[in-house]
Amino acid sequence: MSVWENEKKIIHVDMDAFYASVEQRDNPELRGKPVVVGGSPQSRGVASTCSYEARKYGIRSAMPLAEAYRRCPHAIFVPVNGRKYREVSLQINKIFHDYTPLVEPLSLDEAFLDVTGSTRLFGSAERIATEIKARIQEEINLTASVGLACNKFLAKIASDLKKPNGFVVVAPDRIQQFLDPLPVERIWGVGVKTAERLHGLNIRRVRELRQLDMEFLERLFGIGGKQLYLLARGIDERPVEVERGVKSIGREITFSEDIRDREALATFLLELTVDVGRKLRKEALKARTINLKLRFKDFSTITRARTLDSLTNLDDVIFANSSELLQEVVLKDSVRLIGVSVSNLSDQEESQLSLFAEPKQEKENLTKTVDLLKERFGEKSIIRARLLGKKKEH
Repeated sequence: MSVWENEKKIIHVDMDAFYASVEQRDNPELRGKPVVVGGSPQSRGVASTCSYEARKYGIRSAMPLAEAYRRCPHAIFVPVNGRKYREVSLQINKIFHDYTPLVEPLSLDEAFLDVTGSTRLFGSAERIATEIKARIQEEINLTASVGLACNKFLAKIASDLKKPNGFVVVAPDRIQQFLDPLPVERIWGVGVKTAERLHGLNIRRVRELRQLDMEFLERLFGIGGKQLYLLARGIDERPVEVERGVKSIGREITFSEDIRDREALATFLLELTVDVGRKLRKEALKARTINLKLRFKDFSTITRARTLDSLTNLDDVIFANSSELLQEVVLKDSVRLIGVSVSNLSDQEESQLSLFAEPKQEKENLTKTVDLLKERFGEKSIIRARLLGKKKEH
């Protein structure tokens, strides 16, 4: 019996230096040269990504373009072409759907595929993954790194280990052999602070983390301790979630104790809008309508909405408008739930020129930098001052 017989078969596809690779593909003069995607080094923007030739000089995503130029003055700096990257991403997605309807895009350049039910039609999961890699190379002229495993966590780690153009298979009977030698930083949720605490306990490899019991980890890290315990053993039960047409993005909080103070409500509103804005940017979307939801102590619920003149994915814009909506509401009673959502979504850039285009671009660059830093170093690496010490609610 095959070791895969009763196991899920999850593929993670991660395009190699996606934006830069698309630019090199479309412009032969850029091939083999250090390319930085983000704009002019004279601007105050940051690098969205860079070619592998540029990475040899220590250039990384989220690095200020001026610093990238300092490290490699002969690098070629090109602007971000979001529309082109989205079109290429759609072409790649069509290849995925030739093998399975269970596709979960994480961004324009990576996705999970559940091919458990596809093997009868297309052969083994390894064969499917190999074909997908080959078709991306042949039909789109780009390379992808691929991981194959029995869950999303393992597949994503695998795809990252041999970039670029890598292919790593984690067989179900070799999970611990795969995980144990890896540094603890490879575990999801282990950012700088968590790694420092683990290193302080002389825990540097997954094999050492695996020796700690769940209760001890939960005392150290709260609910995150259980996740560390499970992931160190390669346990991840999350399904591949099929993307559907996103009509709105939102988040809400139900308070353990009803709140009437407007300042306290506005602080929670800020937390929600930061999360909503980040989700918008991750989906490469912008919104035109902002919605506020309030549920009172007696369970009566009201909603308020505002449609903007232009599309946005900026936290500050979402917060400013949702907080103005909050100020317009008469608080007849204390509030038990507050929520914010955005709708009228679009993945298209507006072409209309504006006197405020430059400061808006600067804000978008700053927000992008914060997103990338949080993704690399953890959610708590950057926190707005107003949210420091805020009491958690559920």
